[in-house]
Amino acid sequence: MLRRALRLGLGPGLLGRGLGAHREGSTLDWHGKVSEIKKKIQSVLPGGAWSPLCDTSHLPPEHSDVVIVGGGVLGLSVAYWLKRLEKRQGAIRVLVVERDHTYSQASTVLSVGGIRQQFSLPENIQLSLFSVEFLRNINEYLAVVDDPPLDLQFNPSGYLFLASEEGATIMENNVKVQRQEGAKVCLMSPEQLRKKFPWMNTEGVALASYGLENEGWFDPWCLLQGLRRKVQSMGVLFCHGEVTRFVSSSNHMETAIGEKVTLKRIHEVHVKVDHSQEYQPVECAIVVNAAGAWSGRIAELAGIGKGPSGTLQGTKLPVEPRKRYVYLWHCPQGPGLEAPLVADPSGAYFRREGLGNNYLGGCSPAEVSSVGSGCRGEDRDRVSLSSQASLAGPVLVLMSRSPLALTWGLLPPSTTYQADRLKRPARPGSDVCPGQRKPCPHLCPQEEEPDPGNLEVDHDFFQEKVWPHLAQRVPAFETLKVRRAWAGYYDYNTFDQNGVVGPHPLVVNMYFATGFSGHGLQQAPAVGRAVAEMMLEGHFQTINLSPFLFSRFYLGEKAQEHCII
Repeated sequence: MLRRALRLGLGPGLLGRGLGAHREGSTLDWHGKVSEIKKKIQSVLPGGAWSPLCDTSHLPPEHSDVVIVGGGVLGLSVAYWLKRLEKRQGAIRVLVVERDHTYSQASTVLSVGGIRQQFSLPENIQLSLFSVEFLRNINEYLAVVDDPPLDLQFNPSGYLFLASEEGATIMENNVKVQRQEGAKVCLMSPEQLRKKFPWMNTEGVALASYGLENEGWFDPWCLLQGLRRKVQSMGVLFCHGEVTRFVSSSNHMETAIGEKVTLKRIHEVHVKVDHSQEYQPVECAIVVNAAGAWSGRIAELAGIGKGPSGTLQGTKLPVEPRKRYVYLWHCPQGPGLEAPLVADPSGAYFRREGLGNNYLGGCSPAEVSSVGSGCRGEDRDRVSLSSQASLAGPVLVLMSRSPLALTWGLLPPSTTYQADRLKRPARPGSDVCPGQRKPCPHLCPQEEEPDPGNLEVDHDFFQEKVWPHLAQRVPAFETLKVRRAWAGYYDYNTFDQNGVVGPHPLVVNMYFATGFSGHGLQQAPAVGRAVAEMMLEGHFQTINLSPFLFSRFYLGEKAQEHCII
């Protein structure tokens, strides 16, 4: 009975049923109350303008219908769609809590800004198809009166996936699904690859899939700022602080088969503001967990996963921070302007960065899995710089729009990898290719997963794990010069590397928008809409994301995505 209920999901949305935060009988919001108090004090004091005894503008409000934990693109997208879909303007009060107000460590701005439809799951393809439509018409969605239009600098150069002989059949099946969902993707033989991309060595490549439309990369900082600007104009409130506690009530129930469950409802969120040891309680009706790499910790604060092992109450949110390196290099003889984002069977990837023969790329440590499309690493839709950056000297100049001071792992300007030092990929060892029963030379053992406790860069990782594969695929990269390197986090779902969307089955007013393991940025517009639909109507309306519900972790039903680069 419980399992069937979990698969069916919940009933009408909490906000759709008129559930709101209790306002203690007052029709005035907090700012209205402060204004009234000011007027009363002014009326009895002799002359002079009002001078507050204590500035409380940095504090969150005492009440909010929805509290969104995390102010990246996923959290902002949920806020946007809640306000856009509300039945009456101003009906839903939304508060966004973000602890990193500079976004210096946020996955959003440390992203390569890639978008593609080359996935194996129909749901992921549909999410990206809507998101690219949103991005291409960004000013129809996010325009603000009297503000300049947004320029995402979308570069439609496409994604190029390369497959070995073992992965060719899976690639063909994936492309069939992609075409059925409306994606414009073609298959290419090694001969066709050599003709279109003469700079590429096709040794070991049996087949390739190439995105013809609506794939490429864009400016993630512009999308973040565009969403933030728009939701502020729609009345969304912001607070720079950290969620430290949830106050909730419990209701013990027993199913028809005698299984005992405890339902929880969050009533209050405690927010610790910057430069203070105090917290501000915020009464709320719904909490959205969009905390990215730290969403697992937020779930624990709500009591999720704190129960007997093997039960729904003891099922954790399997999302944790994973550190990924990205390297930026210069190569005068490298691929030209026609170069797409190339994903090699080894897990290495690269793309152009601007117009001056600059490139960025990397290779994530691989998760050994029994399912996959040939060799695989994790999705590389991570970590980017402005295409306007100057690489003429040792200093990398960011976009003037961005206030970020990123944590760089600096290399001497003259760091060059020469051909005589080139290390070719190792011969097959003890690791296993996903979906195959033979050794794989490309998968890194799990113990090589970088320590997420800091954002320091391991430069040896490039020389030993990334550069050999790059130089083998593009011979010109044998003499590349690394200019910069940096690290960023992503919200890694250890269960199936796919997103978690929708409500928790036991903490009934906590909703998720997290765990996308590298493709959250590109799918954020569609995910935000889906979460808002579930909150307002009680079910997904435009794209059915039931396979991404939290309950799959308890049921053991993986939403396995094979096109994780």
